[in-house]
Amino acid sequence: MAQHPMKVVLLDLDGTLTKSDGGIIASVVKTFEELGRPVPDDAELHRFIGPAIIESLRRNHVPEDELDRAVTIYRSYYADRAVFDDPNEPGNKVPGRLVNVVFPGIREQLLKLRADGYYLALASCKPEYQCVPICEHFHLTELLDGIYGASRDNSRLDKDQVIRYCFDKIGFDAAAGDKAVMIGDRYTDIDGAHACNLGAIGCRWGYAPAGEMEEHGAYEIIEKPEQIEEAVNRYFQTH
Repeated sequence: MAQHPMKVVLLDLDGTLTKSDGGIIASVVKTFEELGRPVPDDAELHRFIGPAIIESLRRNHVPEDELDRAVTIYRSYYADRAVFDDPNEPGNKVPGRLVNVVFPGIREQLLKLRADGYYLALASCKPEYQCVPICEHFHLTELLDGIYGASRDNSRLDKDQVIRYCFDKIGFDAAAGDKAVMIGDRYTDIDGAHACNLGAIGCRWGYAPAGEMEEHGAYEIIEKPEQIEEAVNRYFQTH
């Protein structure tokens, strides 16, 4: 593990590293159709990006006794069933997780952060078993030092739980001078960081509704991926 003190950059996946709305929304639509329930409107469908899927299903009035089935259906379309058009290879059919592209500029920023000596950790509310193949497929794995996500059984679900799980795995020790910042596009990233006594840098290119990141107290909000390294350096210079 890295020597103390270490500086950790926690990175959200959906809406931060990758433009993933197409695959998530398509899988959600299939889920509601299979449940025989009305498909949410477009604005509500976009709110599925970021929070844990079970949280969004509850918000859309899926009864508690249908939640497990709904999550199973969603995950089957998202992770396994190759029924959606591949945006990266026209004519190819892929599961929802691969209806996805890396935002321009992200790879270059990750390389710069690595060169600056930061420990780069993916911290996503998406189940870890889904994060790993996504990162491998889009060649992000080699740019990250670790990949940390939610658990399959929902015992590790919220962003603060994922951050603490990451910290436990990497031996993060604030008392030894270790510091960290969360980078993400939704309130879940900001609230999760605050729950762990961290600051959060908000990403305007993601999926937050207008005003959300300001309301939840992002330390700084940046407009484009090319600004990540400078924002991270500013954060650690003042914390």
